[in-house]
Amino acid sequence: MTEVGPMPATSASLRERDAEVGTIARAVERLLDRESSTGRLLVFRGEAGLGKTALLAETRRLVESAGGTVWSARAGETLRSVPFHVVRQLLQPALMTMLEEEARTYLGDWYDIAGPALGITRPGPPPTDPQGVYDGLVELVRRLAARDYPLALLVDDAHWADQETLRWLAAFAERLADLPVLVVVAHRPGEADEAGAEYLKAVDDLAGDAVRGLTALSPAAVAELTRATLGRQADDPFCREVWAVTGGNPYYTVELLAKVHDRRLEPTESAAEELRAINKAAHDGGFVAHLEGLGIEATRFAWAAAILGTDIFVDHAAGMAGLGRDKALHCVEVLRSARILTAPGPADDGDLVFVHPLIATAVYSNIPEYLRGAMHGIAAKVVLDAGRGIAAASRHLLEVRPEGDADLVEQLREAARAHLAVGAPDAARRCLERALAEPPVAGVHAQVLYELGCASLLTSPSQTIAHLRRALELPGLDGDDRVDAVCRLSQALLHNNQLDEAVRTVQTEAALHEPGPARMRLTAVRFMWERLLLGEASAPGSSERLAALAATCTGRDNSERALLILRGFDATCRGENAEEIAELCDRALVNGGLAPGLGWTDTTWGLELPMMLASAYAYTDRLDRATALFNEALRAYTSAGWSGGHLSLAHSYLGLGLRRRGRLREAEESLRDAVRLAERVGRGLPLYWSAICNLVDVLLARGHVDEAWRVAESYEFVPPYPSTIVLPDPRSVRGRLLLAVGRTTEGINELEEAEKAAAARGHLNPVMVPWAVDLARALAVEDPARAARLATETRARAERLGTDTAIGEALRCAAALETGQRAVRLAAQAVTYLESSPCQYEHAAARIEYGTLSRSVSELRKGLDLARSCGADGLVGQAEEALRAME
Repeated sequence: MTEVGPMPATSASLRERDAEVGTIARAVERLLDRESSTGRLLVFRGEAGLGKTALLAETRRLVESAGGTVWSARAGETLRSVPFHVVRQLLQPALMTMLEEEARTYLGDWYDIAGPALGITRPGPPPTDPQGVYDGLVELVRRLAARDYPLALLVDDAHWADQETLRWLAAFAERLADLPVLVVVAHRPGEADEAGAEYLKAVDDLAGDAVRGLTALSPAAVAELTRATLGRQADDPFCREVWAVTGGNPYYTVELLAKVHDRRLEPTESAAEELRAINKAAHDGGFVAHLEGLGIEATRFAWAAAILGTDIFVDHAAGMAGLGRDKALHCVEVLRSARILTAPGPADDGDLVFVHPLIATAVYSNIPEYLRGAMHGIAAKVVLDAGRGIAAASRHLLEVRPEGDADLVEQLREAARAHLAVGAPDAARRCLERALAEPPVAGVHAQVLYELGCASLLTSPSQTIAHLRRALELPGLDGDDRVDAVCRLSQALLHNNQLDEAVRTVQTEAALHEPGPARMRLTAVRFMWERLLLGEASAPGSSERLAALAATCTGRDNSERALLILRGFDATCRGENAEEIAELCDRALVNGGLAPGLGWTDTTWGLELPMMLASAYAYTDRLDRATALFNEALRAYTSAGWSGGHLSLAHSYLGLGLRRRGRLREAEESLRDAVRLAERVGRGLPLYWSAICNLVDVLLARGHVDEAWRVAESYEFVPPYPSTIVLPDPRSVRGRLLLAVGRTTEGINELEEAEKAAAARGHLNPVMVPWAVDLARALAVEDPARAARLATETRARAERLGTDTAIGEALRCAAALETGQRAVRLAAQAVTYLESSPCQYEHAAARIEYGTLSRSVSELRKGLDLARSCGADGLVGQAEEALRAME
């Protein structure tokens, strides 16, 4: 037999990987260049055993040898259901070096937003917005990267990473352009689940040509490796057979050569035929036989380790396997000698890890199914006894076989609440779906369905509808929970575009209740859908019914306050008297502010009511109150970490308020933030329309017509429009845009469609739905009689509303249709009204128009100063041109 020395531990690690190592070296060099402020993303992709982990190890070596910092994490096949598991591995060690107060000071508000997802602080009371958590995690790394520069993040086996981590990773990779961080990701193609695959593809796409696909070793490289391991006497036929048997896979090659080395097999052509049998014994059924050959106790210990998956502590695995500590330590030595378990690496916790993920997979998949579920149940208890919490134990609870265990159902419900609290609704949904499979006992079943419906409300409206309908059919859902379930069901129907059914659902339930708070809440929700979504055409007489009911309300509870807000908003849309509208809205307040339970982050009523309240103030010239509410929304969502659709809407409506006040530069800035956030949530939603419509409106007011058209084209600001109310009216805004770019016929057609839609909904407020003034101006030459009628109708509606802005705008329109002194008198009257209005842009326009008609330099200069303060560049140019003409 041939005597050979010990096999090198990583002898195949970087063979034929010069190109990849060169890419890493250049990326590290760029990371160390302080003049370069951009980050770098590398992706190594390949089948199991091709050396991805070795490349990450080389990255670590290069960064650390240059004095840099490395954070690393490895995903696990059995850990996909644990939310934020991988990102916790990455970030927790860095954060744990800080005292809590130091971390709070360093990270600011993001500590409370993202901290619970990382397990470093308890979640706060407001519901957690997942998007805010992801933004918070990105910001945490940004701030820590400045402290720990130069920094590299390494993620191994990303195909097994939890969905939440992959979503964060995709978001973080998007922002690497201004972060001096090197991110290196390794994954196998085609092995991520559906949700994970989408995020991994996004990461790969962002990496572009920095995605390196790994290939197997060549026959020459395998021959070199074989001779380095077994000696130079290994002949060519033997080396070729090693390559043929392993396919050039570095890991399989090393394992095969290790077994040849252990057997002291002569590496010559005569022994080559034995290689296939040796290789087969190491895989598939052969591996099972090999493990069983180590003894039942070692096998049970290996099974326990595979169930734990990560953080493998000897005592935990021993307890699961029913072994004392001495026997467990003996098993550890046996399994380490057999190259199944080994000592943990820098990214690992616990006492042990599997030598390779392929071995962990093989061990786990060969645990008898009946035993696997039971061992997961034991593992859950081990995790709980170790003080790691119900969320960490939930991945084991999910794998326990259903047996009608009421305690297990309660544990899963508790785990779902914990996942929701840290911003992981998908993990909560998985726990509740598993609880249903147990199944729960009668009475509890409806509660689980209700909780599941709440967890999936905005992620899957169709599933929510099914869950909540079933919950309402079963016993066990009573009182406030039942009313809340009905309201949430109607909201899910709304999001699923079943508007009529949403109204019928709350209407039917309301009829089952006696007069009181429950019936009042259901009635308010019904009116909210009818007025916010359907309009008078689909709900004839609803405005009158709402007015009659609101007349009985004093604002003594939130149901009455909701009805008062709904009535105020409806009256605003209909163009009723502004003083009366303000009085209705004021009655819905408590000490001048939103009542507890009706705030921006309260989930019982949602954001629709405070938005409607603030909008009613905005369109009745109570802009101080409106802007205060919009700013309050922005602060509430920012401090709570709600950086998805809620924050987008807050920016949109703040932009609307700033636009109404004539602060156009600030309005544009807020609205561009709204568009950016809305894009992340998804196009086509009402919040997306709000952002785009307001931005186009502001750009037109600023006189930036080309940019307004570009935005409209880029973001598909075209029909069909959403059925919900969008402010300002999108048809009116698009009609004005078409007129501004010279597409007059199309603009007139669009404004006429706006007229029809407003009439169908009963929306007669000339400021909220301003189609008439633009249409009248557009028709002034083509159809002056109709233009005059429109101006007269607009004046009548403006006087009915009674605000200075509405009347002033109507007078501006009338002046534009007249000539001579009559036009001058009307323009002067418009200035009189608009100088008392809080809407400074309209005031500036009126001054400039009056100054031009009256040839008054002083009036033009006043208008010019106002236009400049507003940021209305178009008006500035108009005023300057008029002044030059008078010189």
